[in-house]
Amino acid sequence: MKEDIERILSELAGLKCQTEKEVEEARVRLLGKKGEVTKLFEDFRTVSPELKREFGQKLNLLKKAVTEKLEELKGSVASSSSAGGKKEDATLPGDPMTLGSRHPVSIARQEIINIFRKFGYDVAEGPEIEDDYHVFEALNFPPNHPARDMQDTFFVSTGHPNPLLLRTHTSSVQVRTMEKQSLPIRVVCPGRVFRNEAISARAHCIFHQIEGLYVDENVTFADLKQAILLFAREMFGAETEIRMRPSYFPFTEPSAEVDVSCNICHGKGCNICKGTGWLEILGCGMVDPNVLEASGIDSHKYSGFAFGMGVERIAMLKWQVNDLRHYFENDMRFLKEFNTCVEV
Repeated sequence: MKEDIERILSELAGLKCQTEKEVEEARVRLLGKKGEVTKLFEDFRTVSPELKREFGQKLNLLKKAVTEKLEELKGSVASSSSAGGKKEDATLPGDPMTLGSRHPVSIARQEIINIFRKFGYDVAEGPEIEDDYHVFEALNFPPNHPARDMQDTFFVSTGHPNPLLLRTHTSSVQVRTMEKQSLPIRVVCPGRVFRNEAISARAHCIFHQIEGLYVDENVTFADLKQAILLFAREMFGAETEIRMRPSYFPFTEPSAEVDVSCNICHGKGCNICKGTGWLEILGCGMVDPNVLEASGIDSHKYSGFAFGMGVERIAMLKWQVNDLRHYFENDMRFLKEFNTCVEV
């Protein structure tokens, strides 16, 4: 055994390999299941007890030397292959990459903003984590008012007079705008909002809104109706008609829900509009004087209107999407359908 160990060490010193295949062959010959070093470890079981310590150390040193030599040869062969291999040509054109598409909610959001920008509206944004005052109280929602139950709220902190919460609408941005901006005010407020609702084909706990606000002297409900009509025709086509139904919102008086004529059946009735010929798109109304006064605006001199719409709802109507959850699932089959949508 001692002679075999010395012989292998002697061969190891002169061992050379030119290819990875030769390195692998040397490994199998020495360390494989039937390799020379493996056989010595099997023969070690027959060594007498008084010699086991001596030969055990020699065998461990041999295995270590063989392993290190094979790693050295493997690295040497890899370096040689890299140095003599094919050079990369940095001047060649790169491989083409498939570009992604814009999300349908982003497309609809930008299109809505661009329409109102043509009408002279600026864009205002605000924080998603808001305080109770800007989300509710300044919008004519007194504490314990039953209208607060209309929106199931995610509270971030509680236990003090003005708790923090995830905003339930972007109307809070309108309040901040009225507090800081000089009159007249004409803005749209896009953003993400949160409500504690069960997720279904028609509802989600996260969605996007765009709300609008116009405050100036002598603003009337007729101005509101004309603004909504112009928007509807820009968004859904020149033949679109609107109808306004009385409704209730704490921050506007009078208030209305707005429907547009169905752009699928053109008012004849279909499964999209449930046979009515109309599709609901937004809520609106004249800003309540209490809301103006809360933001330091003289309600005897100034008046205004406000409106709000869900971006997902507009996108669903525009592209006949039948399930709100598609917008949040990141299914590439769905998103690729919007590759051909015009950039706006």
